[in-house]
Amino acid sequence: QVQLVESGGGLVQPGGSLRLSCAASGSVVSVAAMGWFRQAPGKGREFVAAISRTGYNTVYADSVKGRFTISRDNAKNTVYLQMNSLKPEDTAAYYCAAGRGISYSTNAYDYWGQGTQVTVSS
Repeated sequence: QVQLVESGGGLVQPGGSLRLSCAASGSVVSVAAMGWFRQAPGKGREFVAAISRTGYNTVYADSVKGRFTISRDNAKNTVYLQMNSLKPEDTAAYYCAAGRGISYSTNAYDYWGQGTQVTVSS
């Protein structure tokens, strides 16, 4: 089992920045990849970014490419999502996920955090 706890969400103005963190505990050695997804009210959960176990491979949704950066610190069992140039359409609950490999699909991830809310508004 792997437990994931997100933090760092909040209210930010358009154009601002936030950094989300996801701390993993439990059988973290079994985790091959970490990902971030988001879900806005009334919409499905969508892929944001993912990173491999080593951190060498990363993928991003087109909507966040160039603005968001995913990274990880394996010594701290923590993955980060640096979000810059935030837009109102980035408003959503953001979820950390751990799984078997990098994927855009929620089905590839076995463990999920509870989510942290990001609101972009003036």
